[in-house]
Amino acid sequence: MLKGIPKILSPELIYTLAKMGHGDEIVISDGNFPGHSVGKDNIVLRSDGTGVPELLEAILQLIPLDTYADCVYLMDKTESDKDLDIPIWEEYKKIIAPHTSQQPQFLERQAFYDRAKKAYAVVVTGEGAIYANILLKKGVVK
Repeated sequence: MLKGIPKILSPELIYTLAKMGHGDEIVISDGNFPGHSVGKDNIVLRSDGTGVPELLEAILQLIPLDTYADCVYLMDKTESDKDLDIPIWEEYKKIIAPHTSQQPQFLERQAFYDRAKKAYAVVVTGEGAIYANILLKKGVVK
């Protein structure tokens, strides 16, 4: 046990975050995301008992976001879902606000998958909300 570390973070995830360098990216995905196929060349971790917002808050307690480039990406809705309301995006904006002045950038679905394939790690959660996938670019610890 360690003091000051959010209990929601597994030892494997803490180790993965510690190994990441400036510019490395991590995906925190919802339960529908094809994490193991998209992340077959990455580190893939499971956090099935958690939602993305809780995990996002915990991760941001340990890593800085990049200040030299866009640092937060969301999977945009497809044309067929354009009328859907995605309330979790507003929750993400509130969570990231203390960590960056940047607004999340939206990536088309396939572009998000392509970027996720190059990420350092993918964490698959049990999040049930749709379009709840978020990609973070790690910054410099100052």
